[in-house]
Amino acid sequence: MGFDVGMIVTGKVSGIKKFGAFVTLEDKRSGLVHISEVANSYVEDITAHLEEGQEVKVKIIGIDETGRINLSIKKAQEPAERATPAPRAPRPQAASQVRDRGSFRQQAAPAPKGPVTFEDQLKQFMQESSSKMSGLEMYSAKKSTRRKSKG
Repeated sequence: MGFDVGMIVTGKVSGIKKFGAFVTLEDKRSGLVHISEVANSYVEDITAHLEEGQEVKVKIIGIDETGRINLSIKKAQEPAERATPAPRAPRPQAASQVRDRGSFRQQAAPAPKGPVTFEDQLKQFMQESSSKMSGLEMYSAKKSTRRKSKG
């Protein structure tokens, strides 16, 4: 029987290594299922998913010039069987948050849209600057106190 890329065939696991599993196909030919092609989730230990002698459905994903067959178990599954990735939380808007020593802190809400006078912008800048400076002074004071107590 000839094998073509894209075919889904059944085989038996004939050997397991750290990097993947060897699967014997029809015509006594064998192929390799790389560890990254075993499941849709991260596979740390392949023996948790496969065992020798187990019959598996695999998809042929490649045949190189020397005749080696690359197989995938996860691509042979029906789309409904595939695990859908967990939805991610939305990322915070970069303009409204500032990185502060390993954590995020909220900045003041952005000024309302529309005509804003220069004095309003200057006032807002001075308030933000004052807030940042006081935080920096507190951090510097804590740091200098630690240096004095260690010495």
